[in-house]
Amino acid sequence: MKFNLKKYENLYFALKNKKVIIGMIIFTFFLLLGLIGPYIAKYDPLEYAGPGYMPPNKEFWLGTNIFGHDLFTQLVYGLRSSYFVGFFGGTLATIIGLFVGFLSGYKGKWVDESLMMITNIMLVIPTLAVLIIISAYLSFRGMVFESIIIGLTNWPWTARAVRSLTMSIKNKDFVNLSRISALPTRKIILQDIASNMFSYIFMVYILQFGGAILSAVTLDFIGLGPTKGISLGLIMQVARDWNAIQLGMWWWAIIPGLVITLLVTSLYFINTGLDEVFNPKLREM
Repeated sequence: MKFNLKKYENLYFALKNKKVIIGMIIFTFFLLLGLIGPYIAKYDPLEYAGPGYMPPNKEFWLGTNIFGHDLFTQLVYGLRSSYFVGFFGGTLATIIGLFVGFLSGYKGKWVDESLMMITNIMLVIPTLAVLIIISAYLSFRGMVFESIIIGLTNWPWTARAVRSLTMSIKNKDFVNLSRISALPTRKIILQDIASNMFSYIFMVYILQFGGAILSAVTLDFIGLGPTKGISLGLIMQVARDWNAIQLGMWWWAIIPGLVITLLVTSLYFINTGLDEVFNPKLREM
């Protein structure tokens, strides 16, 4: 069977794009580290592993903190938490944003006005303040609940963007033909509108994934993260509370922050690289 290059055009250019490749390598590396790391770690995240204040060495690859916890173990479990929040919170925010954006842009009139009023209210209200207030009044906070809260507050910008694109597509001839054929609204939105926005939706999801991770790190760092478990933000928060930098324990505070920076940067590279792939005018030839 002859290979149809045109059919796999986007994949072809994605595999040639340096930003996509670099971003995927970093993202996949940390994903595998989060998945495999706990099975090769010698200790539990909050278990006493050895003397405190130990810098990275052969026994403790990333050193130990003031309590004698193995920081490599905490890092790999923290990566699991970050990917979980990114997937769960990012997926929820994307689904809500797409639902509101598609429905508002396609239906118009009072449906559009009502949904956009809610969206604008959510945009005006400081998201971080809402997250802080909700988290502060909860005696128990788990990773799932944190992800849900992030997902329920991060969707408005997606809804507005999708609404604008939907309004520009809904009057196309092929959409009008489906409307005349009496196809249900759900099918028109999915088959005619969403299918023509797949590349944008995919990039939106990447941004929501990274945004959810950063929101979780912010909550964790200020002490409003999960009350049980471990995350990269919680590692940094404990390091700050116990003056890790002042005590010369740079590995305790800097390494988790560096991992978060690399992870979010990898998502940025993937997103900008895919923008060049999906937009022929921006492709690197």
